[in-house]
Amino acid sequence: MSNQPDIIVLFSGGLDSILAAKVLERQGLKVRCLHFITPFFGSAKAVPYWRNVYNLDIVSQDVGEDFANMLRQRPEHGFGKVMNPCVDCKILLLRKARIYMESVGAKGLATGEVLGQRPMSQRRDTLHLIMRDAGVSGTLLRPLCATHLPLTQMEESGLVDRTKLLSFSGRGRRDQLDLAAELGITEIPTPGGGCRLTEKENARRYWTVLTLLPCASNEDFTLANLGRQFWHHEDGAHYWLCIGRNGADNDKLAAAVQPDDMLLRLRDLAGPMALARHGASWPRHVLESAAAQAASYAPKAVASGGPVAVRVRQGQAEGESLLDLEVKPERLEQFWGETPWDDIKVVIKAEARERFEAALQSKQKPTQADGE
Repeated sequence: MSNQPDIIVLFSGGLDSILAAKVLERQGLKVRCLHFITPFFGSAKAVPYWRNVYNLDIVSQDVGEDFANMLRQRPEHGFGKVMNPCVDCKILLLRKARIYMESVGAKGLATGEVLGQRPMSQRRDTLHLIMRDAGVSGTLLRPLCATHLPLTQMEESGLVDRTKLLSFSGRGRRDQLDLAAELGITEIPTPGGGCRLTEKENARRYWTVLTLLPCASNEDFTLANLGRQFWHHEDGAHYWLCIGRNGADNDKLAAAVQPDDMLLRLRDLAGPMALARHGASWPRHVLESAAAQAASYAPKAVASGGPVAVRVRQGQAEGESLLDLEVKPERLEQFWGETPWDDIKVVIKAEARERFEAALQSKQKPTQADGE
């Protein structure tokens, strides 16, 4: 039997994408689910679990750097209520899915989108815009709300039976839950989408990285997810410090280190690991303040009542440390801090307004989408 799929379903791990895949499978189609991974959503580790629980063919693809590039250039269709570029995200993922579809010889794409479910990216006009700009007009099927939408090539060719597609719409989940029960799906994912860009606490970190680093990368946004995050600003330079909260964070920080980063850890006591991004070029006094800040999160270091030794190592190099710093563990709140979300929101809105006004002056008509 050929393993070539008929249809590629964009798979988030949410209930709608599960149902979309199952609706097509019960028509006898070979479905392959494509799960995208970025620092903001997606989980390669979850894929084996989903395969087992939902009995689906699922593959994953990392598109983090493409997503980071989209953020650097700013999403053409703007952000939602927080920092979520939902329309541009869908366009990016569908473009990637189309390339994958063509590479494996599948005949079409499908998503679990539901008309009217989300105010920014699932309005009728926006669904059409996304399909057009992603270059998937006629190729993309939305099985859960298909009867509200025009025929696709897959339906016209007879590959998909339109009479067995659905007419879901709106923000409720009753229809989805009833269908899940009908299909025998007992493990229902929690609603919400799972995108960290919709959460203020995370968006506050991402915006700071995006705007203060010269060229924020996929790896930088991934680092922004880890532990406690602090910034120091001095003489026009910006210094970024990440401090682990637990052993898992410490392991991830150690794995995330780049050649010009500095890893900081107590030499003689248990405590958190800290990562100074591009720390190899930091002035000595900034590095010392970072060591004191990191040591302040180690109860044994604080309880010692005096200076402690923090060992500093550059990059992944093993062996002799670059240097040991003797510092007093203390929270340097006037030196290391983070910008509150309310302040960042003002900047995001101001930047969006400037882009919109510039577009008007050049007689362009940018999409003004409602927040999601």
